[in-house]
Amino acid sequence: MENKICQSCSMPLETEEVIGINQDGSKNNDYCIYCFKDGKFSNDIKTLEEYIEYSLQFAEQTGMTKEEMREYCKKVLPTLKRWKHS
Repeated sequence: MENKICQSCSMPLETEEVIGINQDGSKNNDYCIYCFKDGKFSNDIKTLEEYIEYSLQFAEQTGMTKEEMREYCKKVLPTLKRWKHS
């Protein structure tokens, strides 16, 4: 697989197992399975600001402090497909 990231959360899409699933069961190469499953987003977060706050719970898992995670999200997420027009 080429170096792609989820267009919602920026998680690397390194294996087929983490690729999102469309409603018809086909793969959606833009999103990870944690963000996109059965043809819809897995959470009902509507704004980029809400998603940034939601993402802070994963800071430790990624090796960042919550403040580092917040800054990363503010920089990267607005460039992704899901949040570009937010």
